[in-house]
Amino acid sequence: MRAVRFHEHGGPNVLRVDEVDRPNPGTDEVLVEVAAAGVNPVDTYFREGSYTPYDIPAIPGVDAAGEAATVGDGVEDVAEGDPVYATGLSMAMPGGYAEYVAVPTDRLAVLPDGADLRAAGAAGVAAVTAWRALIDHGGLRPAETALVHGGSGGVGHAAVQVAAATGARVVTTASPDYHDRLEELGADVVLDYDRDDLADAVAEAAGGDGVDVILDHRLDDYLQFDADVAAQGARVVGIGENDPAIGLDRSSDARSKDLQVTLMSMFNTPRLADPLADLATLWSDGNLEIDVARSYDLEEAGEAQRAVMEDSFLGKLVVEP
Repeated sequence: MRAVRFHEHGGPNVLRVDEVDRPNPGTDEVLVEVAAAGVNPVDTYFREGSYTPYDIPAIPGVDAAGEAATVGDGVEDVAEGDPVYATGLSMAMPGGYAEYVAVPTDRLAVLPDGADLRAAGAAGVAAVTAWRALIDHGGLRPAETALVHGGSGGVGHAAVQVAAATGARVVTTASPDYHDRLEELGADVVLDYDRDDLADAVAEAAGGDGVDVILDHRLDDYLQFDADVAAQGARVVGIGENDPAIGLDRSSDARSKDLQVTLMSMFNTPRLADPLADLATLWSDGNLEIDVARSYDLEEAGEAQRAVMEDSFLGKLVVEP
């Protein structure tokens, strides 16, 4: 089969397409014929060497979706031909930038019939991170207000939908080009993140009582902002590569608000199959869409990884074998 691999750490140019053996699924694994694999910033961290892959040469790609081609002898809940999607690949095993990938059942879920496999291939990291941040760590409840920084990003546009599905009021930030689409996805208020009065606008959008749950991918820049707009007992969840060690202004009233700040990584999820299954239910109910901005073939994987770090777009990028 054809697969993208890197034989050394470096820039996007180290990615190349190789002919490799098709994997044989283990007892508790599913061999997935890959329809699409999401392109995520974390894929570039493995390639560069800031995150350690399972081995070199390595196949990147934390996400994948496709059809179950073969199931291991111990697999009970997946049948051959089922549409499936997965995440958490490439750190301890080959990833999704390939024609086939063998996936353990603890990081895979069955999709509803007719699901868009191209979009599902882009869903894993983004949707599971959003779910873990808002539901598992943030404890978002109906009638609360959620603030999603960067609603046009991969995690951001999934988080807007997860938050809306809970019945919460959803406030997000994005450049004006993406406001209409984010409203279609369930945002109640979309604000330009460049506006000078952003804190006041967020407070107004939250009804004056502050925001209950905040999803932030840049705590190093926005931790003080989050504290300022937070409601009493608010929960702030930080994702991504950031360092909030700068702390808060001494004059901040964050302590009096009983503000809770959590730093999370999707890779710490006890069993990735569980949020994937919950999200598949949202998908089935029509409450989750993953926008695919651009698609690349295997030979263009290097360009896809460059674009995910440098370009502006709404949603996700995918590689399609």
